[in-house]
Amino acid sequence: MDIQFNQVLPTPLSSQNQSENSVWNKDVLLKQGSKIVVEAPSGKGKSTLIHVLYGLRQDYTGDILLGGQALSQFSPARWSKHRTESLAIVFQDLQLFPELTILENLQVKNNLTNRYTLAELEAFIMQVGLSEKLHEKCGQLSMGQQQRVAIIRALCQPFTWLLMDEPFSHLDVENAKICMDIIQQVCQKNGAGWILTALGDHHISTFDQLITI
Repeated sequence: MDIQFNQVLPTPLSSQNQSENSVWNKDVLLKQGSKIVVEAPSGKGKSTLIHVLYGLRQDYTGDILLGGQALSQFSPARWSKHRTESLAIVFQDLQLFPELTILENLQVKNNLTNRYTLAELEAFIMQVGLSEKLHEKCGQLSMGQQQRVAIIRALCQPFTWLLMDEPFSHLDVENAKICMDIIQQVCQKNGAGWILTALGDHHISTFDQLITI
């Protein structure tokens, strides 16, 4: 499903000047399967963009079309189906359950979708270097370790678009690359695209479109 922005402008940003490459207040098409990087300083609307696309904010003018249908017209039931089947997300604040272990956090999501076997979940955790902490509570992990868990959890469902709000902000270059390789592999298998926000140093060498706000 393509995403079409038709003169969209969040109300809190209405008094700010927009850059030439900004998605705001323009007609912008994001093609299904595309890899999109969104760069901007803090306070320019990166998280707003993610939250609007996920249906957590409706305080904007203009229209956003998903597969030709306006997000503003989605019912709660439609949003629930959309988030279950078409849209995965890595929040900037991660929203892990701190009292649950790494494995339990993944299983909360995976048990709803039956996306992966236990062995496949453990393989993901091994790839991101957290096997020894599989049964450790997430509240005891570093922010970088928690980011890796949140990324894997987001992949535990079917999706057409993966939204990621500064997912590598606490990762070094090596770990960011490992996570990006996993994301690329899963997205390619799903025929899915991703939208990733970053302050600037996003550690990504290959993408289709750069949007600055």
